[in-house]
Amino acid sequence: MTIPEAAQLVLQAAVFAQGGDALLLDMGEPVRIKDLAEQMVRISGRTLRDAQHPDGDIEILCTGLRPGEKLYEELLIDAESQPTDHPLIYRALEQGLPPAQLWPLLDALEAAIHRQDVDAALALLAQLVSEWQRQMI
Repeated sequence: MTIPEAAQLVLQAAVFAQGGDALLLDMGEPVRIKDLAEQMVRISGRTLRDAQHPDGDIEILCTGLRPGEKLYEELLIDAESQPTDHPLIYRALEQGLPPAQLWPLLDALEAAIHRQDVDAALALLAQLVSEWQRQMI
Protein backbone atom coordinates (compact mmCIF):
# COMPACT_ATOMS: atom_id res chain seq x y z
CA MET A 1 0.00 0.00 0.00
CA THR A 2 1.42 3.36 -0.97
CA ILE A 3 1.47 6.38 1.34
CA PRO A 4 -1.24 8.19 -0.70
CA GLU A 5 -3.41 5.05 -0.62
CA ALA A 6 -2.97 4.73 3.14
CA ALA A 7 -3.76 8.43 3.69
CA GLN A 8 -6.89 8.17 1.54
CA LEU A 9 -8.00 5.09 3.45
CA VAL A 10 -7.54 6.87 6.79
CA LEU A 11 -9.61 9.81 5.58
CA GLN A 12 -12.34 7.47 4.37
CA ALA A 13 -12.30 5.63 7.71
CA ALA A 14 -13.16 8.90 9.45
CA VAL A 15 -16.52 8.79 7.65
CA PHE A 16 -17.36 5.42 9.24
CA ALA A 17 -16.32 6.25 12.81
CA GLN A 18 -19.16 6.30 15.33
CA GLY A 19 -17.74 7.84 18.49
CA GLY A 20 -15.07 5.69 20.12
CA ASP A 21 -14.83 3.14 17.33
CA ALA A 22 -11.59 1.37 16.65
CA LEU A 23 -11.33 0.88 12.90
CA LEU A 24 -9.00 -1.54 11.15
CA LEU A 25 -7.58 -0.92 7.71
CA ASP A 26 -6.94 -3.91 5.48
CA MET A 27 -3.34 -3.41 4.41
CA GLY A 28 -3.36 -6.28 1.91
CA GLU A 29 -1.13 -9.31 1.91
CA PRO A 30 1.93 -9.22 4.17
CA VAL A 31 5.29 -8.66 2.51
CA ARG A 32 8.42 -10.39 3.79
CA ILE A 33 11.08 -7.86 4.73
CA LYS A 34 13.75 -9.89 2.92
CA ASP A 35 11.69 -9.84 -0.30
CA LEU A 36 11.22 -6.08 0.06
CA ALA A 37 14.97 -5.57 0.62
CA GLU A 38 15.83 -7.68 -2.44
CA GLN A 39 13.36 -5.71 -4.55
CA MET A 40 14.85 -2.41 -3.34
CA VAL A 41 18.34 -3.61 -4.31
CA ARG A 42 17.12 -4.44 -7.81
CA ILE A 43 15.12 -1.20 -8.21
CA SER A 44 18.19 0.83 -7.25
CA GLY A 45 20.07 -0.75 -10.15
CA ARG A 46 22.37 -2.75 -7.89
CA THR A 47 22.90 -6.48 -7.69
CA LEU A 48 22.39 -8.77 -4.76
CA ARG A 49 25.46 -10.40 -3.21
CA ASP A 50 24.77 -13.94 -2.00
CA ALA A 51 26.21 -17.46 -2.32
CA GLN A 52 25.22 -17.65 -6.01
CA HIS A 53 26.45 -14.09 -6.76
CA PRO A 54 29.57 -13.38 -4.64
CA ASP A 55 30.44 -10.30 -6.73
CA GLY A 56 27.09 -8.55 -6.13
CA ASP A 57 26.89 -5.00 -4.81
CA ILE A 58 24.75 -5.40 -1.70
CA GLU A 59 24.53 -8.27 0.76
CA ILE A 60 21.46 -8.77 2.93
CA LEU A 61 22.15 -10.15 6.40
CA CYS A 62 19.38 -11.73 8.47
CA THR A 63 20.15 -10.97 12.11
CA GLY A 64 16.98 -12.31 13.75
CA LEU A 65 14.67 -10.58 16.18
CA ARG A 66 15.94 -8.04 18.66
CA PRO A 67 14.51 -7.98 22.20
CA GLY A 68 10.96 -6.66 22.08
CA GLU A 69 10.48 -7.17 18.32
CA LYS A 70 7.60 -9.29 17.04
CA LEU A 71 7.05 -11.30 13.89
CA TYR A 72 3.45 -10.14 13.67
CA GLU A 73 1.16 -7.60 15.28
CA GLU A 74 -2.12 -8.48 16.93
CA LEU A 75 -4.55 -5.70 16.14
CA LEU A 76 -7.44 -6.96 18.25
CA ILE A 77 -7.53 -8.51 21.68
CA ASP A 78 -10.76 -10.39 21.01
CA ALA A 79 -9.92 -10.92 17.28
CA GLU A 80 -13.42 -9.91 16.16
CA SER A 81 -14.38 -7.30 13.57
CA GLN A 82 -17.29 -6.45 11.34
CA PRO A 83 -17.20 -5.01 7.83
CA THR A 84 -18.22 -1.45 7.01
CA ASP A 85 -19.52 -0.16 3.69
CA HIS A 86 -15.90 0.19 2.55
CA PRO A 87 -14.28 -3.12 1.51
CA LEU A 88 -10.96 -2.30 3.23
CA ILE A 89 -12.28 -0.82 6.50
CA TYR A 90 -13.49 -2.95 9.42
CA ARG A 91 -14.96 -1.99 12.79
CA ALA A 92 -13.34 -3.68 15.80
CA LEU A 93 -15.72 -5.45 18.14
CA GLU A 94 -13.79 -4.95 21.35
CA GLN A 95 -15.03 -4.81 24.90
CA GLY A 96 -14.39 -1.53 26.64
CA LEU A 97 -15.15 0.27 29.85
CA PRO A 98 -17.55 3.19 29.78
CA PRO A 99 -15.86 6.52 30.61
CA ALA A 100 -17.58 6.70 34.01
CA GLN A 101 -15.73 3.49 35.01
CA LEU A 102 -12.53 4.08 33.02
CA TRP A 103 -11.46 7.49 34.35
CA PRO A 104 -11.58 6.62 38.07
CA LEU A 105 -9.52 3.49 37.39
CA LEU A 106 -6.97 5.52 35.41
CA ASP A 107 -6.81 8.10 38.23
CA ALA A 108 -6.24 5.29 40.74
CA LEU A 109 -3.55 3.79 38.48
CA GLU A 110 -1.79 7.14 38.25
CA ALA A 111 -1.90 7.48 42.03
CA ALA A 112 -0.53 3.95 42.53
CA ILE A 113 2.31 4.69 40.12
CA HIS A 114 3.06 7.96 41.90
CA ARG A 115 3.18 6.05 45.23
CA GLN A 116 5.31 3.37 43.53
CA ASP A 117 2.78 0.79 44.73
CA VAL A 118 3.53 -1.97 42.21
CA ASP A 119 0.95 -4.43 43.53
CA ALA A 120 -1.88 -1.87 43.40
CA ALA A 121 -0.81 -0.70 39.92
CA LEU A 122 -0.76 -4.26 38.58
CA ALA A 123 -4.13 -5.03 40.15
CA LEU A 124 -5.58 -1.94 38.45
CA LEU A 125 -4.05 -2.96 35.14
CA ALA A 126 -5.76 -6.33 35.49
CA GLN A 127 -9.08 -4.48 35.95
CA LEU A 128 -8.44 -2.22 32.97
CA VAL A 129 -7.34 -5.02 30.62
CA SER A 130 -9.23 -8.17 31.57
CA GLU A 131 -7.26 -10.31 29.10
CA TRP A 132 -3.93 -9.34 30.64
CA GLN A 133 -2.28 -11.90 32.88
CA ARG A 134 0.54 -10.92 35.23
CA GLN A 135 3.72 -12.86 34.51
CA MET A 136 5.25 -14.22 37.67
CA ILE A 137 9.03 -14.11 37.62
